Amino acid sequence: MGVLASNLNAQELNQFSVDSLKQVYNDDPDISNNLRILFEIVSNETDPSEKLHFSDILIKATKESESDSTSYYLSAGYLDRGNALLLLGDFHEALEAYIESTKWAKKDEDEELLAGLLVSIADTYSMMGNSESAELYYDKSITLLRQLNNPIMLATALLNAGDEYYNTEQYDKALSNFEESGKLFEQEDYLVGKAYNVGNIGMVYAKQGKHDLAKTNMNEAIALLEENEDYYPISVFLQYMSELYVEQNNYDLALEYAERSLGLATRYNLKDQISSANMQLSQLFERTGNVEKAFDRYKAHIIYRDSIINLERFEKMNSYEIAQKESQEIIFKEKQKSQRIVLWSTIGVLALILLFAYSLFKQIKFVKKANKVIAIEKERSDTLLLNILPEDTAQELKDNGRVVAKKYPSVTVLFSDFKGFTSYAENLSPEKLVETIDHYFSKFDLIMEKHGLEKIKTIGDAYMAVGGLSFDNNDQAKDMVLAAKEMNDFVNQTKHDDATTATFDIRIGINTGSVVAGVVGTKKFAYDIWGDAVNVASRMESNSEPGRINISENTFQLVKEEFDCEYRGELAVKNRGTMKMYFVNG
Repeated sequence: MGVLASNLNAQELNQFSVDSLKQVYNDDPDISNNLRILFEIVSNETDPSEKLHFSDILIKATKESESDSTSYYLSAGYLDRGNALLLLGDFHEALEAYIESTKWAKKDEDEELLAGLLVSIADTYSMMGNSESAELYYDKSITLLRQLNNPIMLATALLNAGDEYYNTEQYDKALSNFEESGKLFEQEDYLVGKAYNVGNIGMVYAKQGKHDLAKTNMNEAIALLEENEDYYPISVFLQYMSELYVEQNNYDLALEYAERSLGLATRYNLKDQISSANMQLSQLFERTGNVEKAFDRYKAHIIYRDSIINLERFEKMNSYEIAQKESQEIIFKEKQKSQRIVLWSTIGVLALILLFAYSLFKQIKFVKKANKVIAIEKERSDTLLLNILPEDTAQELKDNGRVVAKKYPSVTVLFSDFKGFTSYAENLSPEKLVETIDHYFSKFDLIMEKHGLEKIKTIGDAYMAVGGLSFDNNDQAKDMVLAAKEMNDFVNQTKHDDATTATFDIRIGINTGSVVAGVVGTKKFAYDIWGDAVNVASRMESNSEPGRINISENTFQLVKEEFDCEYRGELAVKNRGTMKMYFVNG
C-alpha cells in the first residue's frame, strides 16, 4: 500500500527541531496562537501519540484564531491526526479525520492534497478489508489525478488500486491498472517503479496460471532491478512467486523459483534472504517427501539466520573479564602461600624470619605487577567499549551490566554504499576484500570522530552513522552533511592516488527524525538504533545517485541556510508513496 503523499511539508518556517519547538510551546502554552510553530511540530513529529496530541492542539487553536490560513491549517491538522490514528491502529477514527481534512482541502482548493487524501482513505479501507469502499476512493483519487500534472503520484495511485484488485482476485482490472501505471513510470523514466510494476503483472499471470507470461515478466522485473543494483527485492519477488505456486500445488515451479531466489541471494550475499529461501526450500522438500534435502535446507536456514546479527565486533570484550578473573586467581593463590609462610614463621626459628621477609617482599612485588596487569586490561576494555558504544552508554554498561533503551527525539542518520562493489568483490581474495573495505571505512571513522558523530555499523559495503545521541548537539544535521561531503571528497580523491586500485562512486542518503537506541542481547551484544527515521535514511540512500548526497525534507529544513540544496521533487519510494528529496550541492 502507498503512503499518503502530502505537500504540506513544503511550508518553510524555522530551523528549530521538533523537540525544541515543543519546549517553546511547553514554556509558554499561550504560544498556541502561533499556528506556524504548532504546524511544524505536527508535520515533523514521528511518535504517533505525540502527533495525535499536537494535532488536536493545532485544530483547536486554528478554530479559535482569526487566521487567513484557517483552511490550510485545519486540513493539515486533520491530515496528521488521521496519520497518527492510522499508526495507532484506530482505522475508524483515522477515516473520520481524513474525511474532515478533505473538506478543508476543498475549501483551500488544494487539489493535489485532496488527491493524496483520497488515496489515504482508500488505503485505510483496504487495511480494514472493505474492498468496495477502497475501490470507490481509489477511483475518485485517480479521476482527480488525471486532471493534475503529477504522473508519478497518478502511477502510484494506479499501482495501489491494482494491488486491491489483485487481493480481491479481479485480475483483469489489476492488469489494466498495472499496464497504465507502467506506461507512466516508463514515460517518467522511473526505473524502480517500472520494475515493481512489471513484477506485479508477473504475479497476476502466475495467479491466472499463465506460467510462461509470469516467467517473462518476472525476468524483465529482475533485469530492471539488477540494472538499478537493487537485488534484495528480486529475491523477494522470486520467493513470492514460489509461494504462489505452492498454493496452486505446482511444486515443480515452486521449487524452480525458490532455487532462483536462493541462487540470487547467495550470489549477492543477502543473508536474510538466503535464510528465508532455505526455509522455503526445506518446506517444499518436506511436502514432496524428500526428508534428507528438507533437513539440509533447514540446517542452512538456521546457520544463515544466526549469522545475520553481527556480533564479531564484541568478542574482544570478554578479554578484560578473563584477564581479571585470572589475575584474581593468581592473587588469591599467592595470598594463601603468604599465609602459610606467616604461619610457619611464627613457630619457626629466628633464621626463618629473614626468609619470610624476603618472600613477603616478592609477594608484594608480584601483587603490584598483577594489579598493573589488571589496570592495563581494564584500560584496554574501556577503550574498546568507547570504540563500539557512545560514552554514556559504555559507562552505563560498566556500572549496571545492562543498558536501558533511550528515545532520542531528533537525530540525523546517514547511510552510504559503493556503486558496483558487490560485483567487484566477487573477484577478490578474502584478504584483498578486507584490505579494500578497510581503506575506506577507516577514513570514514576518522571523519565521524572529527565531527562528533557516532558510527553505528557496517554491513558489507554499506556504512551507517548517526549524529545527535548526546542530546545537546543542535548542529548534528549540519555536522552530518559536512561529514558526508568529506566522505564523498575522499572517495573521489582515492581515484587519483595510489593508495588502492579499488575505486568506486559512493551514494549517500541522510534523514533527520526520532529514534530509539540501545543494546540488544545479553551475550556478545550489539548497539543499534531503530525507528522510522532509520528506514527513511535508507530510502534516501537507495534513491540517491553516484557521487551525490540525497537528503530528506526534515534534514533540508535544518540545513537549507547552510548549504546549496537542489530540490529533486517528490519521488516515489518503495512502500512509502512519494517523498520530497534534495541533492546537496555546496
